[in-house]
Amino acid sequence: MTPDATCLFCEIAAGSLPATIVHADDEVTAFLDTRPVFKGHVLVVPRAHAETLTDLPAEAVGPYFTRVQAMARAVETGLDAAGTFVAINNRISQSVPHLHTHVVPRNRKDGLRGFFWPRTKYDDQQEAESYAHKIRAALAKDAA
Repeated sequence: MTPDATCLFCEIAAGSLPATIVHADDEVTAFLDTRPVFKGHVLVVPRAHAETLTDLPAEAVGPYFTRVQAMARAVETGLDAAGTFVAINNRISQSVPHLHTHVVPRNRKDGLRGFFWPRTKYDDQQEAESYAHKIRAALAKDAA
């Protein structure tokens, strides 16, 4: 599978569109959601275009989820979160038709209930970057 030049997430992964990148390697790009459920909400996307999880080639599933697992750990550690909510939508409620896994920091009594996802915003790019920095640092610490 190759990138799709008309896909928003493929363009972000290629560096053609701006995003607050948390991690990028040959398999995935991970960046802060611009409309986070909670600040520090990361989207992990495969670099190769796949619309849904079922479209991702079998040999790519393991490497993809290894990165999602590492991101969940880094979000918890880097943001001192009690846990994470990790989710994928396939077609229904999928705002961008490119596979993406939501990694959302969670804390007890944070107000998230069921599948209603209230959204927030970062005050500015500097605040977004401060969250990305904390998550990056936790990723680097885990990799060491």
